[in-house]
Amino acid sequence: MTTRSFAIAATLLAGVSIAATAQARPMTPEDVAKLESVGAIAVSPDGSRVAYTTASLPDITDGEENGTTTQQLNLAYAPGNTREFLTDDMSISGIAFSPDGRMMSFLWTDGDEDRAVYGIPVDGGAYRKLAAVDGAGVRSYAWSPSGTHMHLLVGPDEDSAREKERKAGFNSVVYEEEQQLNRLFRARIGMEVDAEPQEVTVPGYVTSFQIADNARIGVIETAPSTQIDDAYTSKKVNILDMETGDVRMVIETTGKIDDVEISPDASQLALIAAVDMNDPAATTIHFVDTATGTITPHRAGEPEAVVDVEYMDDGRLVAAVHVGAQSVLRIHNRDGSLAREIDPGALIITGIDTAGDTVAVRANAPQHPNELFRLDGNGFTRWTMHNPWLSEIDFGEQRTFRFTARDGQEVEGVLIEPVGGTPRGGAPLIMNVHGGPEAHDSNGWQTAYSKPGHVAAGQGYAVFLPNYRGSTGYGTAFSKQHQGNYTDPEFTDLVDAKRALVAEGVADADRVGVTGGSYGGYATAWSSTYNSAEFAAGVMFVGISNQVSKFGTGDIPYEMYNVHSRAWPWDNWQKMLEVSPIYHVDKANTPLLIMHGEEDTRVDPGQSLELYRSIKIRKPDLPVRMVFYPGEGHGNQKAAARYDYNLRMMRWFDTYLKTGDRDAPLPDTRPVLPEGTTGASASED
Repeated sequence: MTTRSFAIAATLLAGVSIAATAQARPMTPEDVAKLESVGAIAVSPDGSRVAYTTASLPDITDGEENGTTTQQLNLAYAPGNTREFLTDDMSISGIAFSPDGRMMSFLWTDGDEDRAVYGIPVDGGAYRKLAAVDGAGVRSYAWSPSGTHMHLLVGPDEDSAREKERKAGFNSVVYEEEQQLNRLFRARIGMEVDAEPQEVTVPGYVTSFQIADNARIGVIETAPSTQIDDAYTSKKVNILDMETGDVRMVIETTGKIDDVEISPDASQLALIAAVDMNDPAATTIHFVDTATGTITPHRAGEPEAVVDVEYMDDGRLVAAVHVGAQSVLRIHNRDGSLAREIDPGALIITGIDTAGDTVAVRANAPQHPNELFRLDGNGFTRWTMHNPWLSEIDFGEQRTFRFTARDGQEVEGVLIEPVGGTPRGGAPLIMNVHGGPEAHDSNGWQTAYSKPGHVAAGQGYAVFLPNYRGSTGYGTAFSKQHQGNYTDPEFTDLVDAKRALVAEGVADADRVGVTGGSYGGYATAWSSTYNSAEFAAGVMFVGISNQVSKFGTGDIPYEMYNVHSRAWPWDNWQKMLEVSPIYHVDKANTPLLIMHGEEDTRVDPGQSLELYRSIKIRKPDLPVRMVFYPGEGHGNQKAAARYDYNLRMMRWFDTYLKTGDRDAPLPDTRPVLPEGTTGASASED
């Protein structure tokens, strides 16, 4: 355990120092590989301290062994005064305080053991196991208000007969018919681990569980099955009588459900949910009377998206709300009326936690990833300072940019200009399109392994992240505008954005490229085929190329029907084919790099392969490359795969977009590691 002391915290928080400015340098893919950010946050019961996790990947550019994201436990006492509580090799999750505030609890897997709940005293001392279930890992847990027991949500019981069959070679899988449900247990908490926790009967597939402060009710979220489609379209909130164990009420909502919170007196729930089955995203607060089941939507239809809610001890509700590309914090009275709204300025609030009068938030800004802040009066005090080396970076100017689409609709997005400003005649522009499309890009931190952001800005590019039709943050009506008509107006917005940025002098009309993942990958494929004349280079990630075959090979057909297509393929086969990029390969003249995880279940890798094969055969002279990532799914998780992606993306744009030469030879097939980089294998030397 170590104690961090930030003697220069005040200087760093005030802004980039004069010395750092003099030594400013552009951001690089190697910088992206070593970023860390604040993850989960939990306020102590007395409000004096905040536990939080820091999330980071192994720095494979410095020889660390390849792996996925790890999370370390920290405790913050005051601005700049934080303490690491566990060794660096312990990756944990599920942090919470015990009800008396004396202990921080967390989930951890110790070696070959199943995942269990552990605790460590806040005043120092050794960690110890608090609760576990033999033969199954704990997936989440909830303390009882008294602290004498906790409920554990664990995986399915081991099927010994099935395991014996697998070992004998009979390892076939009956698709969607061999679901295994989570189980719920109640365990006593004492000096010894409860060896025989009591199983609690629950309906369906339970995804989360929590207990009210008065211990009279619990709330469980369930879905009919383990299928992700059911989690999107059929999730229910059940109110459990803690004394009898019976489900006394099922909250009948339609559409998606996200966060659920119980008021301190258990008289009310606050749900972040969709307003109807066709609402693309859960972004609206719904107040639920736990005595009657009455549901009251709050500010339904407003041009905003609620991303997190938490009750304060006095019954007030705190909400983090994204309004377009910015955010606000709202505090509501017990009756739901607005007590006050706090403008955080440049901060984008992504999560909140409360205890007593303390409100802690996780927030990012254009020049830093998520950090920990506390609400003080009408402003926010920064408590953590990770990535101090960011003070060395020369950032491009970042701002929101609004334009009027061809049908008169105002659309906005986030614009990052090149470091040093935009040259005469415009800069090469990368259109970075988010997925979903039920998501949005905020005017905060916008650099990641698959997001060019400030790395591109440091290399002379402008980057625009459009919140096109279908995006959240602008109200349900805006997010529904793309429904029933793939590609229009959602992807015409991209062309209109390009033309507006050219007219503004930001973009060079002949050097505009496009990239994105998932639905953003679909946008990239469409822009590189149907709209190829508008885009000089494309980098497509886990994207859709054929809306007909997508229906049969993905895992969310009902979700796609409810909130996107509003029709089945067989309703009009030709229409579905005509909104598929493979149908328009004859128009393709955009050099296209296609990348996909081989284990993707959301968008089958065959979607990328179909487009690659169509281009290779129909347009043999067009630069196209297909890169598969073994072991990766719908987005890369391991450090090496992320770094490799970043290098390939930027090299592709350097080859075809920056030069404006669509006929340039294909770049090297292998990633070029920077000088002095040993890679992940260095740990074996």
